[in-house]
Amino acid sequence: MKRRMTVVFHDEELYTNLKVEAARRHTAASDIVADAVREWLESREDSELLPAIETARAEWREKGGRPWPEVERRLEKAISRRERATKAKSVQA
Repeated sequence: MKRRMTVVFHDEELYTNLKVEAARRHTAASDIVADAVREWLESREDSELLPAIETARAEWREKGGRPWPEVERRLEKAISRRERATKAKSVQA
């Protein structure tokens, strides 16, 4: 469903720059405005998550968290062991 809204630009230069960019992209100025609003809303959501992320990081450090490359190596080793065990079982069968 399309909704309509009138946006009043009090800054003539901003309005002109928007229209020029729309022409350069061969798209409607309203699409650019909608994209900008969408990105702004997403960035607000991201910024609201930052305190939770920082709390989780602090807890991770406090409990002796391991760096990702170390975890990745352990996962790769576990996968290799599992694959070898699976192959050994299939050879026995």
